[in-house]
Amino acid sequence: MTRTVWDSSVGKKTVMAVSGLIMLLYLVVHMLGNLKIFFGPGEFNHYAHWLRTLGEPFLHYEWALWIIRVALVVAVVAHATAAYQLSRRDIRARPSKYVHKKARASYATRTMRWGGVILGLFIVWHILDLTTGTVHPDGFQAGHPYQNVIDTFSTWYGDTIYIVAMLALCLHIRHGFWSAAQTLGAGSRSRDRALKTIANVLALVLTVGFLSVPVGVMTGLVS
Repeated sequence: MTRTVWDSSVGKKTVMAVSGLIMLLYLVVHMLGNLKIFFGPGEFNHYAHWLRTLGEPFLHYEWALWIIRVALVVAVVAHATAAYQLSRRDIRARPSKYVHKKARASYATRTMRWGGVILGLFIVWHILDLTTGTVHPDGFQAGHPYQNVIDTFSTWYGDTIYIVAMLALCLHIRHGFWSAAQTLGAGSRSRDRALKTIANVLALVLTVGFLSVPVGVMTGLVS
C-alpha cells in the first residue's frame, strides 16, 4: 500500500507537501531563535545551550536535538527525492518541448528546481560552518555560538552565501506553500487569494528575519 502511494504522482506530491510544511514549521522556530542574537551573547548562548537540554530529565542531553535533526533529515531527503522523481517523470511525459510555453508555470518550475539545489548546497555549508565547524573561519569555538555567528558574517563570502540562499528560500516558500495547500486540498477558488497572501507574508517575514542577522553583524548592531 505504501509503495503504491509512493509510486503515484499524487503520493509524491503529498510527500513533498507534508515534508515541506514540516520544514517550514522548523524555519519559523529557527528564525525566532536566531533573533535572540540581538539580545546579546548571554541570551543567545543560553538559548543554544537550552536546545541541548530540551526534554531533560526525561531525555538525555542533546537527545531532543538529535530527534529534531533526524526528523529534518528525513523531511529534506523525502522532499528532494520526490521533487527529483516528479521532475524526471514530467520530462519523460513530454519528450519534445512545447511550441508555446506557459511563461508563468515554467518560471515557477525553474525557480523551484534551482532554488532547491541552492538550498541543498546551503544546508551542507551551513552545517559544516556552524555545527561541525569544518569550514568555519577564524577557528570554531564549541559552546560559543554567538561568536561563531559573528565570525561567519564578518566574511564577504559568508554574507554572500547566506543572502543568496535566503533569497532562494523566499521564492521557494512563496511558491511552495501555495502548491502544498493545493496538493493537500486546502485550495479553492475562494481561498486562493488568501493562501497566496499567506505565502507571500511567510516568505517575506522569514527572509527579513533570517537576513537581519548578517545585516546586524555587517552594520555593527551585533558585535
